[in-house]
Parts: sequence; structure tokens; C-alpha cells
Amino acid sequence: MGEKDLVIEEISPARGEEQRGDEVETEVRKVKKKKKSFKEGGKLEKRGVCHVSRVPPRMDHVKLRQVLSQFGEIQRIYLVPEAAAAQMNRKRAGGFRGQAFSEGWVEFTKKSVAKRVANMLNGQQIGGRKRSSFYYDIWNVKYLSKIKWDDVTDEIAQRHAVREQKLALELSAAKRERDFYLTQVDKSHALNSIEERMKKKQKVQRESGKISDFPSEQFAPKVIRQFPQKKPVADEAGKIKPGLSKDILAGVFGGQ
Repeated sequence: MGEKDLVIEEISPARGEEQRGDEVETEVRKVKKKKKSFKEGGKLEKRGVCHVSRVPPRMDHVKLRQVLSQFGEIQRIYLVPEAAAAQMNRKRAGGFRGQAFSEGWVEFTKKSVAKRVANMLNGQQIGGRKRSSFYYDIWNVKYLSKIKWDDVTDEIAQRHAVREQKLALELSAAKRERDFYLTQVDKSHALNSIEERMKKKQKVQRESGKISDFPSEQFAPKVIRQFPQKKPVADEAGKIKPGLSKDILAGVFGGQ
């Protein structure tokens, strides 16, 4: 064998060890990832979710976390923004002009904490500092049994999909109405232009002394059709119908 063959034989075992080392590292990473996901799954099972059916004005996720974090550790918060129409009406009425929220969900680290918070705060005054704008508002909190954060996100995504579908239907209906209106406007413009051309042509022909071949409706003579009417039969029925003589009637009924 030459020198090249010796070099290959010396390097190949080292490469094999490197490949084995990479495989071992990937296996270790997979095992760690499985353990981590298992731990996270166990932690997710211990978490509890509360639904806030009404979010007071001027309260956002930061202030809500500050108020509820004193009762227990909070993981995630999601607040649903107010509808655009409701926000516009509120601004026109002179109300709060900032971003408001209609409802929200709060995820606590422990189910027991979520249950305790819902039972303790539901129907109670928010309180806190008297200078706060939501001091006199009432809590509307409910614990969602057997509901996880993934279920909440799925519901939110479904709501968005339904809203987008309704919006698409409304836009398509509005587009159809617009197209129909534009077609009618185009037809009206076309008819008006035809009528104006006819009038101009008739005017030129009248001035030149020629008879118009295309009389307009206002100059065209009205045609009145007359149909012959038959006389009613009831007027001459008594005269035409022959009557039976008294002798015949007496012979028929007298013979019996």
C-alpha cells in the first residue's frame, strides 16, 4: 500500500469516533427534551384558568396583573379588545378615549389559587386606591374547570375565524350591491346620451325641414285601438225565447 492508503486508514477510526460522539449527543438532547416536556406537561396540568367576563374601563393587562398577583402567581393574561363600533360610540358620548377591553382570561400557576381567587373576588368591589378609576367596579370572575390555556387560545382563534368569515360575507354583499348600482348608473348615462342625441337630431331635421325618421315618444302620435263590442244577450232574452201555450200545458197536466 502507498502513503495515501496509510493516511486513510489512520484517519477513518477518528471519524468514526466523532460520528459516535455526535449520535450520543443527539440522544442525550432527545432525552433531556422529553424530560423537559414531561415536566412542563405536569406543570400545565396543575395550572388553573379564570375568566373575567367584564374588564373595567382604564384597566389593561398590566394593572390586572398588579391587582391579581397579590393573591397568587400568574402565568399568562389575555384581554379581548373592545369592538370598533362600541369604542367609536363611547368616544362620541364623551367617555374614556383610550383602549378598552371587553373580557379576558387569567392563568394561575395553581388550580387551588385560581379557585380561591374566583370564589373570593366574584361579586366583590375591586377597591384598592380610592383615586383609581375602577375603585367602585365589581369583579366578575369565574373559575373554568377542566379548561387549559390551549383551549382558550383555540376558542380565541375560532372567534377570529368566524369574525373574518362574517366580514368577508359582508364585504362580498357590499361589493355586489356596489357593482349593481354602478351598472344601473352606466345604463342610465347611456340612455340619457341616446335620448340627447335623438333630440339633437330631431331639432336639426326640423330646422332643415326634413321629416324625422326616428320620432321620439313625445312627438309620436298615440294609437288608440277600437274593438267592436257585442250586445249583451240578457236584454233580448225575453223577446227571442218562445213561450209554451196554455192549451198544451193543460193537455199535458190535465190528462193525468
